[in-house]
Amino acid sequence: MAFWLIAFLLLVIAATLLVAPTFRRTARAPEASRDSLNKAFYHERLAELAHDEQQGIIAERPLLVQELQENLLSDIPGRAAAPVRPLGRWVLIPGVLVLVLVAVGFYLKTGGLVQVAAWQQAVRDLPALRAQVADAHAAPLTDDDVARLGLGLRTALQHDPQNVENWLLLGRVGVALNNAATATQAFGRAYALQPDNRDVQLAYADVLTRSADPADQRQAETMLKALGNADPTDLRVLNLLAFNAFQQGNYPKAIEGWSLMLRVLPAGDPRAEMLRRSIQQARSKAGMDNVRLGVAVTLSPEAARRLPGQGMVLISVTDGVSPVPVAVKRLPLSRFPLSLTIDDTNAMMPERLLSSIHQVKVKVRISPEGSATPHHGEWTGESSLQPFSGRQQVNIEINQQAP
Repeated sequence: MAFWLIAFLLLVIAATLLVAPTFRRTARAPEASRDSLNKAFYHERLAELAHDEQQGIIAERPLLVQELQENLLSDIPGRAAAPVRPLGRWVLIPGVLVLVLVAVGFYLKTGGLVQVAAWQQAVRDLPALRAQVADAHAAPLTDDDVARLGLGLRTALQHDPQNVENWLLLGRVGVALNNAATATQAFGRAYALQPDNRDVQLAYADVLTRSADPADQRQAETMLKALGNADPTDLRVLNLLAFNAFQQGNYPKAIEGWSLMLRVLPAGDPRAEMLRRSIQQARSKAGMDNVRLGVAVTLSPEAARRLPGQGMVLISVTDGVSPVPVAVKRLPLSRFPLSLTIDDTNAMMPERLLSSIHQVKVKVRISPEGSATPHHGEWTGESSLQPFSGRQQVNIEINQQAP
């Protein structure tokens, strides 16, 4: 309301400045006409001639008077000039309207009226959104709801920056929106206000662990060790300690932590499968128990004679069920026979490793252009579907041409 009142007053002042000069009434002296000026000049000149004659300066006064009269007659205008009428005040009304329209137009273009309205609506919706988050049976918030919740929380924190619950909720909003900066800053403010609050410590340690900054990861490790010493059975702390070690590249320690959690979890706990995948990923990163598939490639006599001068050798491994390769390897075309090794580092997707399948089928293709899509006439070879124990050799002869 204050903003609109100030804007209205400014418009009134601007309009007043525009039209105010027309209300000034200046007292003007009667305008001297051209005739009166000529008459005054004529009489003044006659007096000068008379004075000069008395002084003996001129001797032909009648002739000069006649000349003066002729000049006076020649300067008389033919007709009187029409009086000039000033413009009326009402002609300034369009100017005032243009002033108002331009001012309002500029505000609508640059003033962020829509954004301000959305912000005010988010502030009004904050209690309802907070209640929806707290209600376990309520529908989950949409991405737009989460964004509005964050906007409302930031506004509330402007008025009450000591509210730890709001800082924690804002941090969770940052996590939900994948905004690491917002999450870290919000949890950091909550930790600065209540450094002994265990929930705050865990939330802050979690976001620091996921940071790409090694200093943040080391700070999280210090906090988590203190929390683990206070309660060695807290699974949240054990999981974060293992993940922190994984983030710092300490894979044996990460495996140890997740293995301990597996032993502590009750039978049938759904978290066990996630822990096994995490352990497998850590073992793969550490190079522990990586499976290896040896591939030996030879050429048939016909393929050897018609081998292109350059190209790529593409080796793909499938499980025989899905046509999508589990692992792929590309090598520049060179001499044959060719020997190579495929392992989990050649996986197409990190969640689908070579070590996760129990049967393999290997296909080798020579592409002159190195294209991932097979083309007519390219030489290929493939193995039969065979069991895979984790370490074995597959021999393939390139002896066919793609149709």
